[in-house]
Amino acid sequence: MNYLDYIIIAVYLLGFLGIGYFFKENKNSSDYFLGGRSIGWFPLSLSTMATQLSAISFISAPAFVGLKEGGGLQWLTYELAVPLAMAFLLVTIIPTLYKSGIISVYEFLEKRFDASSRLLIAFVFQISRSVATGVMVYTMALILQATTGIEFWISVILIGIITMIYSFQGGMKAVIWGDVIQMCILFFGIVICLAYGLSELGGVSNFLTEVDADRLVAIDFTKWGFNNADGNDEFGFWPMIIGGFFLYASYYGTDQTQSQRLLSSKDMPTIKRLLLANGIFRFPITLTYCFMGLVLGTLLMQDVGFQNLLESTYQENIGNLAGKKADLMVPIFIIKYLPNGIIGILIVAIMSAAMSSLSSTVNSLSAVTLEDFVKRFKPNVTDNEYVKYSRFISLFWGLVCLGFAFFAGSIEGTVIEVINKISSVFYGPILAAFILAIASKKVQAMGANIGIVAGVGLNIYLWLAVPEVFWFWWNAIGCLTTIIVAIVISSFIRNKKSKTIEVVWYKNAKSAVITLLIYFLVIVVLAWSLSKILS
Repeated sequence: MNYLDYIIIAVYLLGFLGIGYFFKENKNSSDYFLGGRSIGWFPLSLSTMATQLSAISFISAPAFVGLKEGGGLQWLTYELAVPLAMAFLLVTIIPTLYKSGIISVYEFLEKRFDASSRLLIAFVFQISRSVATGVMVYTMALILQATTGIEFWISVILIGIITMIYSFQGGMKAVIWGDVIQMCILFFGIVICLAYGLSELGGVSNFLTEVDADRLVAIDFTKWGFNNADGNDEFGFWPMIIGGFFLYASYYGTDQTQSQRLLSSKDMPTIKRLLLANGIFRFPITLTYCFMGLVLGTLLMQDVGFQNLLESTYQENIGNLAGKKADLMVPIFIIKYLPNGIIGILIVAIMSAAMSSLSSTVNSLSAVTLEDFVKRFKPNVTDNEYVKYSRFISLFWGLVCLGFAFFAGSIEGTVIEVINKISSVFYGPILAAFILAIASKKVQAMGANIGIVAGVGLNIYLWLAVPEVFWFWWNAIGCLTTIIVAIVISSFIRNKKSKTIEVVWYKNAKSAVITLLIYFLVIVVLAWSLSKILS
């Protein structure tokens, strides 16, 4: 890196301070957390994808595809269930949540059941999301230190402080428009790496000649995920479709970081376009960074200098990056092969991915804290007080996430995997709670709570005692268990009258649902045929 790269990084960071200042006028809760419900589908779609397309997607996913043992294009199976989940949410859960006028999605559970369901799930969200985001910032800061020489603490401070300032000032509007910019930079970075990698390999034809054919297989219909004790039964078609459907329906519909964007939409047609865009565009974006991973992995196998630089960098930082050699592939490629100026842009892309995830988390954690906890004890908050509290709570959660980033060193080796599993322990039961709240008038609060505990408990048991079951299945198992137990328990306490809510079914979703279902079939066929097309 030289002065040009540092200038680019500095301009980028200063620009985001300007975004916060530009959107600093927030008059009430709707302004600060929902952008005044005035934001269109296009920026919301990019923001939604930017939150999902994190630094892990830019660095770890290509490393898995191109370098890690057992990797390859099977990573694409993560995306296959997304269109199905978007279609389901558009018709069922989201219309009722949007109509209810809530800010925190967990408030809906109290409207239908009681406060215990709301507070428990809100608390789980706060802990798991803040830890996960802290670990993500920690990992990115370590990788920047190992490859660029930027000190770990400087990276954390730059990423964290700039993000907190523009989130603090601008609220949801600053977060969303910041995500739009970061999404564009990140995708540009992926395309640049792909293009330069192909150039270094001598073009597409040489890449197709040299690429490991085993890494081109995306779909395996023989793996069911029920014989996974050794980790060799993952990424089968059926667990990724069925488990993935429940995972994404819960993530986009009931996780505050994503549902808050849906609730920020100005009307249901905007939500329809948002979900349709997310269901369609996620796959080509993922396919692009997967091909980037294949190209860079193939180049690594061909270039001894690339191999040596990666190995020496890993050995110098093995104390911090133990077990994460593959994750150095993308940043090492950036430093070794790209010209100055482009290096600065790509380092900005890594920062963008981290800042997008952090800003979304901070804003969502602030919304949940204020709506689900603070207002319970101080309900008569004026608009001015609300905005003031919101800003300082967002600052608090930003510091918490950075705190986890600084102190994650002793546990980071397995935390990312553990956090993914923790999410799958809870996602299914949480989705079930919302389904029951909307679809059943007979389920009682006690039945729902016992069902949630049963679903979570069974998933924990599978985690600890039945390693043969691939964790993607937990999302489906936990959801179905919660529904069954809640209905059975509630059948014994029908004498207690249930709370009622207004249920809304979106009737203008037919064309979008048909499009998403057809698109699902198209991407399944495309993913299945990729190995044959490229061989």
